[in-house]
Amino acid sequence: MNVQKYMAFVKAVEYGSFTKAAEALNYTQSGISRMINDIETEWGVVLLERGKSGVTLTSDGLKLFPQIKRICNEQKLLSSQIDELHDCQSGIVRIGTFSSVATHWLPNMIKQFQIDYPKIDFEMLLGDYKEIESWIHEGRVDFGFLRLPTNTQLDTISVELDRLLVVLPKDNPFAGCNKFPMKELENYPFMLLEKGDNSEIPAIFEHNHLHPHVQFTTWDDYAIMSMVENGLGISILPELILQRVPYNIVIKELEIPAYRNIGIAMSSKKSLSLAAQRFLKYLPYRKNHPKFN
Repeated sequence: MNVQKYMAFVKAVEYGSFTKAAEALNYTQSGISRMINDIETEWGVVLLERGKSGVTLTSDGLKLFPQIKRICNEQKLLSSQIDELHDCQSGIVRIGTFSSVATHWLPNMIKQFQIDYPKIDFEMLLGDYKEIESWIHEGRVDFGFLRLPTNTQLDTISVELDRLLVVLPKDNPFAGCNKFPMKELENYPFMLLEKGDNSEIPAIFEHNHLHPHVQFTTWDDYAIMSMVENGLGISILPELILQRVPYNIVIKELEIPAYRNIGIAMSSKKSLSLAAQRFLKYLPYRKNHPKFN
């Protein structure tokens, strides 16, 4: 049994491309194609449909894929256990994250971690909440930063309650107020920060029975700040991303405080590699949040 060939097949399915699978596994495209051809020849079945737009599973491939992926996952677990014996002298930590955590937490965490474990590599995937959750389920990342609670059953650890604050143009009539009135959210064009199905901003509207005029929606925090600076509307953004603001905007607390609960999510704490477990000890926990044990 050649697990490497199975991994080539799994990656080709996940990426829908021999080229991308080759890049992920550090092979040539022809090498990936040859390994999958070997499996098909040995088993006497066609696993993939090849086309100009990429590859997709055949009906036989669809039936066999879950079992092949299970074998690959078991191989990863075995490799993780071997890494434990080598006391984190090699390995990779794969992280799913959103922009504010990637900007303000991860650089310092990685810097401190690599002082203690210089031979551990990192792979960081940037996306919205929905994408990160999918990556966790697919096994593309070891763990991901998400807003808690999640939509699905995952092992989670609460890290920090992040305040949600109003951002205004400098000339907004409420730029000098102490706290921004909730009802005024309905009176200006609204720039919505959308992080997937589990986005926290619509929950604020629903909880307070508000119906703002959402004029622009994006997952990019900095695009929203730029639009607010240019007087195109107002928005609500997490305090974490507002720590270093490169735009000429006003930041105000909401009349009724709102937060997002930032946490770590993973398929199973028990299946995390030793490197990933140790990395989580470098998280910037607040005093009222439990640490990873």
